[in-house]
Amino acid sequence: MSPNGLLDPRSGKRTLCTQRLGDLASAPIATRRHAVTTPPELEGFQRKYLRQLAHPSRPMVQVGEAGVTDAVRAAIDAALLDHELIKVRLRRPENKQKAAQDLAGGVGAALCGLVGHTVILYRPHPETPRIAVPERSSAAPS
Repeated sequence: MSPNGLLDPRSGKRTLCTQRLGDLASAPIATRRHAVTTPPELEGFQRKYLRQLAHPSRPMVQVGEAGVTDAVRAAIDAALLDHELIKVRLRRPENKQKAAQDLAGGVGAALCGLVGHTVILYRPHPETPRIAVPERSSAAPS
């Protein structure tokens, strides 16, 4: 994604994210491609691993002056469906922690971290997860 928007392969013009989503951005939350589910339960070492994976990436969605609208939720939902692990940049939230938790709960994603005004969200793909989150072995170390 370029800083000026997405390149539309049909017209060759740059478009904003909400324009590219088309009907998905204006669709009610219940009729989207992916229904909001319960967020995955992650332990601290798993969140740390996902933050490490997300470190080199740039925010895929930016929340503007209007705050978290249905179009923003649709964009986050589509990005999570495509990438599983994304960053979302908040613009001057009054309470960063509450805004991050509300955002994660609204799209059914796990909150992996909050760095400055950037939220790291994770939601595995419902059919074919691409990110293998590490698991701790049940055997106790000796």
